Amino acid sequence: MKIKPTFTALLTYSPAKDGVKTTPVSSGYRSLIKFPFDLELYIGVQTFGETDLVFPGDTVSAEIALLKSEYVTGKIYEGLDFDFFEGENLIGHGVVTKVIHPDDIAYNEE
Repeated sequence: MKIKPTFTALLTYSPAKDGVKTTPVSSGYRSLIKFPFDLELYIGVQTFGETDLVFPGDTVSAEIALLKSEYVTGKIYEGLDFDFFEGENLIGHGVVTKVIHPDDIAYNEE
């Protein structure tokens, strides 16, 4: 079963010179997401449609599927800024470009 995306975002990974994230990531990468309206961190599965690998310093469009998204339903909106982390380390920033409503998603269940 696929995890359905919650929103799309423009993600900017911090450059490798900052020393936090020095290796590329691929679709399916799970980061921790921190929204400004909540103290909680949410696991977000990133799916990149335009590329196979994203390197430190890159900016890329991605679909984000939040695990336990029911806690933020109705609070995410286009233009919302957020940070994403690997463990306790800040590795990038994002901006929501589109909120995806469950009725807008068409999947072929496998």
